[in-house]
Amino acid sequence: MKAFQIIPSITEYGKFADFADAADLGSDDLILTNKYIYHPVIAELGLGCQTVFQEKFGGGEPTDEMVDAILDELRGKEYGRIIAVGGGTVIDIAKVLAVAAPEDRVDDLYDRMAEGLVKAHPLLIVPTTCGTGSEVTNISIINRISKGVKQGIVSGAMFADEAVLIPDMLMSLPYGVFATSSIDAMVHAVESYLSPNACAISEMFSIEALRHILRGWKRTLEKGGGEAWKDCAQEFLRASNYAGIAFGHAGCAAVHAMAYPLGSVHHIPHGQANQLMFADVMKKYARKRPEGKLESLGAVLGEELGIPAKEGLNGLYRLMDGVLKRAPLREHGIKEEELPLFAKDVVETQQRLLNNNYVALTEDEILEIYRNAY
Repeated sequence: MKAFQIIPSITEYGKFADFADAADLGSDDLILTNKYIYHPVIAELGLGCQTVFQEKFGGGEPTDEMVDAILDELRGKEYGRIIAVGGGTVIDIAKVLAVAAPEDRVDDLYDRMAEGLVKAHPLLIVPTTCGTGSEVTNISIINRISKGVKQGIVSGAMFADEAVLIPDMLMSLPYGVFATSSIDAMVHAVESYLSPNACAISEMFSIEALRHILRGWKRTLEKGGGEAWKDCAQEFLRASNYAGIAFGHAGCAAVHAMAYPLGSVHHIPHGQANQLMFADVMKKYARKRPEGKLESLGAVLGEELGIPAKEGLNGLYRLMDGVLKRAPLREHGIKEEELPLFAKDVVETQQRLLNNNYVALTEDEILEIYRNAY
């Protein structure tokens, strides 16, 4: 049985300036972030840190081309700690930088992953969304354009040395990013809870994350939606962190596996891609094994939503639609003839995730789920 552990220390601060002072940030540190985060919040502090702005090298989720370009930019530069300030893309890239030798490219890290990667730089992570939970995990998901697949680089050396939670850093998030990132955290919580690798401690984090998210969503919608979510920013940030701790132990499963082709081929935001697959994966689980952990999940949902346990999942679907309305896959530009290719790709490339499924799914069943979501 895999032992439960939390590797990074986790700290909370009211403002970025408080963290910068406590960490004594300075010229030996490299900040990886985005300009829209750096200039209104960090620049005015005059820290003297070296900086890399992710968007200079490409937009969207991290690709091998993007990360290789950043590695090229950094060759010959001397720096100590890496401070990642951003969402999932920035965090995933920073984890790669933390284990990259000066001469490395992304393919080199995949090639060495089996023998073990070595941390080259201390890593501190400040998440600016409330979804990935990636500040407490040891995996970086890269879209390997050269290979035509999204794959994870996984190593104990990729754990951050410190995960820094600052609710104030969420305040500039557009509503759409809040919605998709909080949905991502919800899926992390559910998939890690249902995973056969879960233990009593990871389940506690999964359920606590789920309760925080449900309560925050309800309060947000009761207040009319929009910017009302910011009143619950600390709760959403903690929920994302708890869910990250849970799936770092127990893993994610079919929802994430089936969402990856939607993101890599059609560039649908990761959290939204998860939403597009979530309900139909859960319905397939319910048809194959309605008893057990799925029943327990329904009870938690029913308690939080004030409905019978057997209606818990349906209540979650309705609440999630209130946060971000789900549309069929066809309305996102996906063609029906792509679905068998997606199902085949998932089976061939995502066994790491499919091994965490609540119940086993065949390629035909995965295709059926895609068609139901279509």
